[in-house]
Amino acid sequence: MPRILVVDDESSIRNTLKEILEYEKYEVELAEDAFEALDKLKAGAYDVVLCDIKMPKIDGIELLDKIRYNDPDATVVMISGHGTIDTAVEAIKKGAFDFISKPLDLNRLLITIRNAMDKTKLVSETRVLKRKVSKTYDMIGVSEPIQRIREMIERVAATEARVFITGENGTGKELVARWLHELSNRAKGPFIEVNCAAIPSELIESELFGHEKGSFTSAIKQKKGNFELANEGTIFLDEIGDMSLAAQAKVLRTLQENKITRVGGEKEIPVDVRVVAATNKNIQEEIRQGSFREDLYHRLSVILIHVPTLNQRADDIPLLAEHFLKQLIEEQSMPPKVFTEEAFNELKAIHWTGNIRELRNVVERLAILCDKEITAADVMQYAQPLSSIKK
Repeated sequence: MPRILVVDDESSIRNTLKEILEYEKYEVELAEDAFEALDKLKAGAYDVVLCDIKMPKIDGIELLDKIRYNDPDATVVMISGHGTIDTAVEAIKKGAFDFISKPLDLNRLLITIRNAMDKTKLVSETRVLKRKVSKTYDMIGVSEPIQRIREMIERVAATEARVFITGENGTGKELVARWLHELSNRAKGPFIEVNCAAIPSELIESELFGHEKGSFTSAIKQKKGNFELANEGTIFLDEIGDMSLAAQAKVLRTLQENKITRVGGEKEIPVDVRVVAATNKNIQEEIRQGSFREDLYHRLSVILIHVPTLNQRADDIPLLAEHFLKQLIEEQSMPPKVFTEEAFNELKAIHWTGNIRELRNVVERLAILCDKEITAADVMQYAQPLSSIKK
């Protein structure tokens, strides 16, 4: 049942509001002043706070400040019999959800509370989604290589330095890029990921820089490119080693001038973007072969981060396996399952060619096919089924 806290120094108003709101199926608690209200807020959470402005000792505006300081997402509706437009504006500026004048219009009050409840629900859902996202991108591990990467991210994230990430497929290069963004001053801005290997060479420029209507046969309307979409945020150019030389030249120009020009357009558009790039290729070899521009590499590689293979961080395998198992059980509503110590040892003994991505697939297979306890025999049977078939 939704909970409402009514804060008013007039007992008649408090009791009337309690009666009305309880009839509407809300759980209501009362406070006669700011001190009692703060005590109740410390003791438990409320979906909405109805707060009078004119109160002795601490008035409603000051109480609003204290509530919002303790919980920036708190939903507070201000009520007053001495309200002016200036008071209402001040309350809204300080974070009040709404302002209602006395005598209270019952219909307006109930509509405002319903809207406030919707806002509270959305805030709660957003928090849950953010927790899910942060869990999805957790950096799991205590091995020395992972500790070094964490330290590097913490040092580099708050700067504007461009970062070049190298490592085999499936090692977690995207995870490093996301943490660089999440810990940066651009965290509230967009994080735009571009898989350069998945976009045909004839479309890569349109994807990165956008195009004007009619610039080519299928350009039926104007389109913003990923650099524009990432403005004031981070653009992650994954598998940049697969980008065409023509697109590389335009990326280099963008990095030099902080401007882009859409395909088929003439207008220069300023962009404020942090660039993080990654590749699974030997980029020095690509430069020697003439398939990657050396000047672009030097522009991108202010900071170099190499992500180790899973075989190079075998001590992290038990932590990663437990993490993936717990995640799968929650996502797919499976019964609880655990690995035995011997199962962990078998996982550590495997030569992982697909790195963390392969390990997650193996854990999912084991979660589906095994009983409550995942044993060493289970790992030997299911972890590498192709090897078993060959034998």
